[in-house]
Amino acid sequence: MTEAAPPTAADLRRWRKHLANERAEAAVYRDLAQKHEGEEREILAAIAAAEERHEQHWLNLLGDDVGQPGRADLGTRMLAFMARHFGSVFVLALVQRFEARASYDDDADATPTMAADEQIHEEVIRALAARGRDRLSGSFRAAVFGANDGLVSNLALILGVAASGVSNHTILVTGLAGLLAGALSMGAGEYVSVSSQRELLEASAPSPNVGSALAQLDVDANELELVYRARGMSPEEAGSHAAKVLRDPVSGAGAHVSADGRQHDAIGTGLGAAVSSFLFFATGAIIPVLPFLFGLSGMTAIVVAAVLVGVALLSTGVIVGLLSGAPPLQRALRQLLIGFGAAAVTYVLGLLVGGGVG
Repeated sequence: MTEAAPPTAADLRRWRKHLANERAEAAVYRDLAQKHEGEEREILAAIAAAEERHEQHWLNLLGDDVGQPGRADLGTRMLAFMARHFGSVFVLALVQRFEARASYDDDADATPTMAADEQIHEEVIRALAARGRDRLSGSFRAAVFGANDGLVSNLALILGVAASGVSNHTILVTGLAGLLAGALSMGAGEYVSVSSQRELLEASAPSPNVGSALAQLDVDANELELVYRARGMSPEEAGSHAAKVLRDPVSGAGAHVSADGRQHDAIGTGLGAAVSSFLFFATGAIIPVLPFLFGLSGMTAIVVAAVLVGVALLSTGVIVGLLSGAPPLQRALRQLLIGFGAAAVTYVLGLLVGGGVG
């Protein structure tokens, strides 16, 4: 039997890097587990244990050549820092993207089991991150998008008016009027939207009187089957499900109530969404007004406003990307291009109107 060739220096460096990364990733999941409770803590602790098994694989390969503890990749170290200090849905979203990039498929020294583990970890974290996104109420969604709308609409409004050549006072008054009008409009729109959605859910929810009627139903006729057929089940599925509910009426009726409650929690309340949308639209809309509030004027004020709004748009784009599971940088750049594109159009129109009036 041919003896295996000794590892090269490049092999040792690669194994040590894998070892450092696995140690850091195990620490990330342990820290995340401490920030969660119940089933989610157990799931994250189990992933940490899997990363420790991977760590042991590289320790076995290195043997006496382990050397000094290495440093993990910069991305892994950043995740470790965030996991220790935050542990929120945003960190889980980042870990999800990290797991999507981490792969042992092209490393001959990693076992097929390790490669499969990493693929499964990605799906587990995707599911946990989805849970976190579902728990974010409609008020939070309204806040993020309200701030973005305030940034874009008021920057476009201010630049369009400024380009027409009006006074600094007029620009300031216009910006504050746009802030108030837009915030009121956004708040009213969110209130109507979320309230209407809740009313639709309430109209579609099972009647609370169904539970008390179950015990009196004729089991042989099984009228309950008609309910499930009306909801889209096949006759066979409806019959089977109705029989199961009749055997245990309490849990059968409660399942509908809990599902309806989760839907209501996901969309939030009309008042909460309205207040969040109003406040965050106003917060976004005040940013392009700040240079004019502090006495700047002309092109200096326009450039400062554009820079401030650009930074804010990049930030909201990152948040939107994390919430949607999309690439944060891509979403940030998209927000920036859309916002500056709208502002550029209104600025050009302001120049044309200003030139025509003059």
